[in-house]
Amino acid sequence: MKSDDAPQHKPHKKGNRLSDVILGGQDGLVSILGLLLGLSAATNTTRVIIAGGLATIIAETLSMAAVAYTSMMADRDHYAAEKTREAKELKEFPDQERQEIVNIYKDKGFSGQLLNDIVDHITANDKLWIDTMMREELELKPIVKKDVYSYTYIVGVSTLVGAFIPLIPFFVLKPNSAIILSLILSIAVLAAIGIYKATINLGSKTKSVFEMVLIGMGAAVAGYLIGLLFKG
Repeated sequence: MKSDDAPQHKPHKKGNRLSDVILGGQDGLVSILGLLLGLSAATNTTRVIIAGGLATIIAETLSMAAVAYTSMMADRDHYAAEKTREAKELKEFPDQERQEIVNIYKDKGFSGQLLNDIVDHITANDKLWIDTMMREELELKPIVKKDVYSYTYIVGVSTLVGAFIPLIPFFVLKPNSAIILSLILSIAVLAAIGIYKATINLGSKTKSVFEMVLIGMGAAVAGYLIGLLFKG
């Protein structure tokens, strides 16, 4: 019988997309925040600020999604090329390739008959042999089209959502008031991301929040200073 006060085992989460969401969301928010501060410093015309913000959001979202797609496709092509090379080497140099399997599992602490059994089992099947070499020697994982599309979608949507956050106040407030609320919203979101990131990764929440906010405000200040140079 389990006690209600007894510690409960929590299963590890499998491959969450936290890093993908942070990549897109932070990039979108920080880029647009810097732009909006720059535009607000250069002009007090709300329509110009919103138009510039929307145009940049669209460009930023498409750009990030395209980069995500091409980078994943490049990794997918690299995996396929390395797998072809491994298959060729297996046929041309089977003894050397077998020795590599021996070395891999010997380094993992296996020895004697157990090591021989593992090596015999792996090298008896070419597909298993190649897959093992890809995973253990090259540390590469297969990437299917579903992963490519999923990664592209997550980065694109998180960029779009993150980019819209600092722009929202400009739809309802005048530029001077809007930029203050935009900064508050952006800092709050960056802090929340920092806290969530630290919670998931078991890191320091204070450090994580500081890093996220510092990066965001650094971009904002840069955008504002550039906008001042072109103030009419």
